[in-house]
Amino acid sequence: SAARHQSAGRTPAANHSLNATFPPDEAAEASVSLQVSLALTLSLITFATTLSNAFVIATIYQSRKLHTPANFLIASLAVTDLLVSILVMPISALYTVCQTWTLGQVVCDIWLSSDITCCTASILHLCVIALDRYWAITDAVEYTKRRTPARAAGMIATAWVIAISISLPPFFWRQVKAEEVTTCNVNTDNVFYTIYSTFGAFYIPTFLLLALYGRIYVEARKRILKQSPSKPGKRLTSAHLITDSPGSVASSTSLNYGTNDTSSCDTVASATVGQVKVTVSDALLEKKRISAAREKRATKTLGIILGAYIVCWLPFFIYTLVVAACDACFSPELFDSFTWLGYLNSLINPIIYTMSNEDFKRAFHKLIRFKCCRA
Repeated sequence: SAARHQSAGRTPAANHSLNATFPPDEAAEASVSLQVSLALTLSLITFATTLSNAFVIATIYQSRKLHTPANFLIASLAVTDLLVSILVMPISALYTVCQTWTLGQVVCDIWLSSDITCCTASILHLCVIALDRYWAITDAVEYTKRRTPARAAGMIATAWVIAISISLPPFFWRQVKAEEVTTCNVNTDNVFYTIYSTFGAFYIPTFLLLALYGRIYVEARKRILKQSPSKPGKRLTSAHLITDSPGSVASSTSLNYGTNDTSSCDTVASATVGQVKVTVSDALLEKKRISAAREKRATKTLGIILGAYIVCWLPFFIYTLVVAACDACFSPELFDSFTWLGYLNSLINPIIYTMSNEDFKRAFHKLIRFKCCRA
């Protein structure tokens, strides 16, 4: 999460509720069952997040077809989400289940910095991917020349620098406690930092994402609607000899020639004369249709990712601002629920990319078959 605000004073409130409802022995059993169920659920989410992001990274690494600057950004997002699942989620699961910090001040500092940095970097990677897509669709010709791996690396580095700049300030005014540490949270007495971190890690990136996606949607819509060619294209004519006589061999001939006919039918004519089937199609229009379909899929994928991101992170950041203004509004259970809903975004991202991109699907299936064959 971009900040773990006001998490001091955690108490196992669920245990108090159980004690009030059941006798002591039954309450203890119910509490243990609840903790075991919670631990299994959070462990499953953590494992699934690690596995799905590792598969995305392996898929891009194995498939040369996916070695493009755009996919390097997706791979970097997967690396960031993988770091969330390795450095942040396991310790967060332990803290959520136990409700008491038992790992000491040093691990607390490392965990908090990893939490803030990795989650913020994951959010900023979505902005970088949307920005890359925006330039690619609004300035296709010029941006293709500038869309290099080096540029992608620069965009990734920028996202990490911003994420680190958001995670560092709390450690300048951190108070070292002499007594045993039982809670692990960022000291948010500085209200300016609370505003800076929440706006820098979520509200500004979200506004940027919405603005970019709005422009991308409009441009993609224009391209999809522009399906009829504005100038005559090449006609592709193919003739297939069809016969059922024994020993005969089917043959086909393709002829390309220019035409001044400005008709915009995708298949102009299909006729059978005797035993010969002749098909005439507009090659330029076919190319436009394929391009429009690709644009539509990419735009839809970005829309799903944006929607999932907002659903996952908006509750946490709204709650963060509410708690900063109202100490009495803090609830450990609500805080933990919103935090894990945010972590869930690191699991959703690789699933969306894998399921919605045909190239990813094919490369992913090939990787699975390769692993199975080796096993």
